[in-house]
Amino acid sequence: MSDKVALSPGLTLNTAIDGDKGNPWIVLSNSLGANLSMWDPQIDVLTTKYRVLRYDTRGHGGSDVPEGPYDFAGLVADVIALMDAHDIESAAFMGLSMGGMTGLGLALDHPDRVSRVVCADGRADAPEPFRAMWDQRMAAVGEHGLAGIVDGTLATWFTEAWREANPDKLAEVRSMVLGNDPAGYTACCQALKRLDYLRRLGDVTIPVLYVGGSEDKGAAPEVMRAMAAATPGGKFHEVPDAAHVANINQPKAFNDAVAGFLDL
Repeated sequence: MSDKVALSPGLTLNTAIDGDKGNPWIVLSNSLGANLSMWDPQIDVLTTKYRVLRYDTRGHGGSDVPEGPYDFAGLVADVIALMDAHDIESAAFMGLSMGGMTGLGLALDHPDRVSRVVCADGRADAPEPFRAMWDQRMAAVGEHGLAGIVDGTLATWFTEAWREANPDKLAEVRSMVLGNDPAGYTACCQALKRLDYLRRLGDVTIPVLYVGGSEDKGAAPEVMRAMAAATPGGKFHEVPDAAHVANINQPKAFNDAVAGFLDL
């Protein structure tokens, strides 16, 4: 079931709900450049236990594009407002990349509203090379639109073997990236440049599972292992033969990685 949910004047989020009423909720948050359809490979598994709420992050997909720049405080507040709109007192949460970083903000600032968090293919800080990369991305989008970054994005999202073996799916993902608003994309890049959760991970009080592709360069396994080590009770699971968007690159292995943590 798709629905538009107005959170405030000028901000309506595009959402989808799957699964049976009465099941516990899980909220899914997309990566930069994606939309809620990126979670299609997980829906059949998740709906065996959960009622699934997916949403397009502000500036993405069918959601509104308020003026930027954005920050993670705002992205986290959007999730809480969305839960309030659906009368969800508490939910599990799973996000990938920017969505996973949003999950860390929820774990730190709203542990009363989220029961557990899966942070997939994300990081918790923004060192200088990371910030410089976003400057380069924003410059490319400013000059060429999202066409200026789509090929490089797909090269980091999926392994070369996957891209060669799945041309039709790759074309679908390309269309998903190009379907976003360039202004929303760059506004989210500004949030990523200011990412600053690593120093606070020791304050997390709810269960967090970190999941990442073995071939991910931006959120490399060693980065995610360090995040797990800094998080009380944190665990890390590496997905073999997957790059940055591990849930699409290796959906079965990804689903298996989160199944125990989510009691599936």
